[in-house]
Amino acid sequence: MAEETVYLDCEDFKLEGLLEERPGERALIMCHPHSLYGGEMHNQVVEAVIRAYAEKGYTTLRFNFRGVGGSGGSYGEGIAETKDVKAALGFLWDRGKKEIDLGGYSFGAWVCARGLDDFEEASRLIMVSPPVSAMDMGFLTFHPKIKLVIAGSRDDIGDPTTIQEMVKVWNPDAGFKVIEGADHFYGGKTDRIQSIIREFLERAD
Repeated sequence: MAEETVYLDCEDFKLEGLLEERPGERALIMCHPHSLYGGEMHNQVVEAVIRAYAEKGYTTLRFNFRGVGGSGGSYGEGIAETKDVKAALGFLWDRGKKEIDLGGYSFGAWVCARGLDDFEEASRLIMVSPPVSAMDMGFLTFHPKIKLVIAGSRDDIGDPTTIQEMVKVWNPDAGFKVIEGADHFYGGKTDRIQSIIREFLERAD
């Protein structure tokens, strides 16, 4: 199967996305890193997570946040971007996807966490390198939907020691995995992300 370009209605503009639809109710929405620093849906970490979910038969959707690529609108400091995630959830829900995982990498993880209380359609949240060393994540307290957090041992934007302590607050039952030798960009390490996600889905299913 191949991804197809789709456009999601959001406020008075559209968001550009890539959808690979499969039978069943299970789906993933994967959110990209920071819009102001070159972040977009064509990203190797985003793609690694998508590949792992696709292997397990999930429908996958990635999209560009407002103001990125072919998406309308303009950067909303991460706050308005929660509306983009909500639009993506509604898009999949309307297509019969009722078991939707949210995934976010770096800024994408921050946005997903920021709006998690409003994302009723989301079943679980997976975060890769939540940017605890660069953005305030003090707003995030315990949430049962947080199920897996991945960090790089050499990540100076998402310090793994800080993340480990925060996971104890976010959800002490969540999985926490550190990829040795990986910095924030996971060069040469995306296969490890894929295998961690694959193992998580096998256990969860």
